[in-house]
Amino acid sequence: MYKNRKSKIENRKTFLVWLFFLFIISSQAQNTTPIYKNPKIATDLRVKDLLGRMTLEEKIAQMWCHWESQANGGNILNAQGELDATLIAKRAPNGLGQVARPSEGSGTGALGKGLNAFETATLANKIQKYFVEKTRLSIPVMFHEESLHGNQSVDATSFPTHLAMGSTWNESLLNDVYTQIAQECRLRGAHQVLAPVVDLGRDPRWGRTEETLGEDPYHVSRMAVAEIKAYQGGANVENIPALHVVSTLKHFGVHGASEGGLNIAPSFVDERTLREVYFPSFEACIKQAGAKSIMPCYNELSGIPAHSNQWLLTDLLRKEWGFKGT
Repeated sequence: MYKNRKSKIENRKTFLVWLFFLFIISSQAQNTTPIYKNPKIATDLRVKDLLGRMTLEEKIAQMWCHWESQANGGNILNAQGELDATLIAKRAPNGLGQVARPSEGSGTGALGKGLNAFETATLANKIQKYFVEKTRLSIPVMFHEESLHGNQSVDATSFPTHLAMGSTWNESLLNDVYTQIAQECRLRGAHQVLAPVVDLGRDPRWGRTEETLGEDPYHVSRMAVAEIKAYQGGANVENIPALHVVSTLKHFGVHGASEGGLNIAPSFVDERTLREVYFPSFEACIKQAGAKSIMPCYNELSGIPAHSNQWLLTDLLRKEWGFKGT
């Protein structure tokens, strides 16, 4: 009886000693894992940790979006459309922020026609694997696609034009359609889409009128909010769920009311008209749907290019409307 009790005590001591050592080993392993790689830690702390580790060159690389079929400074795919480690090491030695429209493939040669769903997903996985495993900080890249009325790629579903979708006045229908589009994009590897266009179609001379949802601020707001909720998996979601994507509002400022109806020509619109007519759809998409990305318009607004317009992008968008996206 005494020996059995002593044996149990010894076994318990041995167990506790091993448990202690396992705890030490586990703690050391956790301590060697960078904060930015720990998904259990708050995002802002992870971002701060990562930025503190990055060189200037690596930060600049994250601002770059590579568009393979339009690459002027060199491609990352070879003549057969395959990822080439030698090319990518030369082209993006410090990482890469985003890849545009991987479904287009190389844009040249046999794959110039574009890639189907399987080919696009395969290419995206190869690119992602390279940057996660072969770069110093293992920062993954983002992929975006065009999807105004369907993923703009081979074998994807093509729905009626955006203007036709807007003419339905049916928010439920748009939810169904753009949930499907989001799924098709995500399954091909995309994280973000360059849609919706929330410009107002008020000048029939403008060549991109068919990309709009309509001409009325309230109508366009309702349609666009429904579209964004479908893309992103709900209203004001913090983390995009599976089979959904980040939406991008286009084109913030006044893209569709340009001089002479010419695309990218300057716009001269007073502030009252901006706030009452052209901005309500953008504001609704941010405050009611939580759109996570915005593309400024390409042109000038009252003489100041939108991309360098502090009143537009900082004072109004971020400070007044509270936009926290990209």
